[in-house]
Amino acid sequence: MQGGRSTDPILRFHGAAHGVTGSCYEIETSRWRVLVDCGLFQGSKSERELNYGQFPFPPVTIDAIILTHAHIDHSGLLAKLVKQGFSGPIHSTRATIDLCSVMLPDAAHIQEMEVEQLNRRNARRGRPLVEPIYTLSDAAACMTLFRALEYGEWTTVAEGLRARFWNAGHLLGSASVELEIDLDHQKRPMRILFSGDIGPGHKLLQTDPEGPAGVDYLICESTYGNRDRPDVSPEQRRSMLGDVVRAAAAASGPLIIPSFAVERTQELLVDLHLLMRTGAVPSAPVFVDSPLATRASAIFERHADDIERGEVLRHALSSKDLRFTETVEQSKAINRLTGFFVVIAASGMCDAGRIRHHLKANLWRRNATVMIAGYQAQGSLGRILLDGARRVRIQGEEVEVKAHISLFDLYSGHADAVELVAWVAARGPVRQAVFLTHGEEEGLRGFSERLQSTMPDGSIIMPRLDDAFQLTLSGSLPVELNQPRRLRPESVARLDWHDDLSNLLLDINEAVGGAADERGRAAVIRRIRRALECNDA
Repeated sequence: MQGGRSTDPILRFHGAAHGVTGSCYEIETSRWRVLVDCGLFQGSKSERELNYGQFPFPPVTIDAIILTHAHIDHSGLLAKLVKQGFSGPIHSTRATIDLCSVMLPDAAHIQEMEVEQLNRRNARRGRPLVEPIYTLSDAAACMTLFRALEYGEWTTVAEGLRARFWNAGHLLGSASVELEIDLDHQKRPMRILFSGDIGPGHKLLQTDPEGPAGVDYLICESTYGNRDRPDVSPEQRRSMLGDVVRAAAAASGPLIIPSFAVERTQELLVDLHLLMRTGAVPSAPVFVDSPLATRASAIFERHADDIERGEVLRHALSSKDLRFTETVEQSKAINRLTGFFVVIAASGMCDAGRIRHHLKANLWRRNATVMIAGYQAQGSLGRILLDGARRVRIQGEEVEVKAHISLFDLYSGHADAVELVAWVAARGPVRQAVFLTHGEEEGLRGFSERLQSTMPDGSIIMPRLDDAFQLTLSGSLPVELNQPRRLRPESVARLDWHDDLSNLLLDINEAVGGAADERGRAAVIRRIRRALECNDA
């Protein structure tokens, strides 16, 4: 069938399909079109370029948006949507509104700053200038459209469409979204549940995730669908963090932590505060070098009564060891320090923000430690470091990697495979189908295999980017696409040509630099030129 408006809902997957970023799902009926999330793509350059392209739908035709939480891969293109004509309500929790009020302007500022730097380089190279995806004024206009919805409270989003939030346990204000859709000539409504991002057990500042049972369709995240974490209590996790901190202190160098500014940073601050207060690790300056993290921490402090261990968070945020930096000059001054200190800076995947200049300043130091504290999408600098790169390119410069790189994934905001399976089981029976999203290939397949014993054959679907399905009370049907896919399925969550080019440049520099003398370097360059000439022929 064609993808026009239908009496039955059509569900379209505009992001987070065989990848973990760009979450955006569209539900269309003959009466309305609604989005669940509208997030930024991260990872490879090919995926990030989707942020600059046209939406796969006219923004002015969207009647409303339901936002699961404030993380930028779920909220980061809302301001672009408003810039291009969307003017309907954005439904979210109050805490999500507070967080978006600092996260969206921060994202706009980063885009404006990075585009300004890029345009300076483009002008020198004779390349066309580019514009930011959206500006601070676009982010401000977006914030006027938010509408607060409490957990457990039904609201009418459009004619014949009701929504209710459940605590997802992932982030301050995070929610799973339950929808009820009235269908023509049907005695009961269709029930659809979007998981959002599901939090793990032992989440430091959050309660366990909740949700309804007996839905028709479930759209479920699969980030860690193939991974079992050790069952670690908060006390055990803090003890293991202490091992990392003591090792960094023994090396007499900095501990650099790329961290998501919202929640991950606040969790780390609580544990570092408790470790230093009890003498389990040496006391040292802890720099939060992220204006966003600073503003987000103030929001967490304001909501401390609504989160678990809120009083401990208040004490951590007033610790004598904690320093919040604001200006670029303060940020640069950190790397003039010697000895042991801690830097927590965004972004968590090392692809933007101040963490890049901290890595540039410290990756080449043998006494430095870089602790990766969360999921790293394929193609991100954090993933490249974890995969063992000996050299990387940061802001156009080559940096040798001599620092100790470690993964400490016990602060993840995502449930692991066992927890995801248990959460899905508690939502049962799922009458028609489970759509697995927000996961890379291994996570999707691992999660699908674990669910197969509990679900009927053919009821587990792993949609590709831009796939669409007609939903009925007796099953789902694929919808024929009426426009080309924005990205080939095999290009999602994969290293792309830009990564290959960066690696090639690093290899060329190593080959030329490793030659014994001037004659040897000239020979290497001649061979490279001949290879290029053969390719042109």
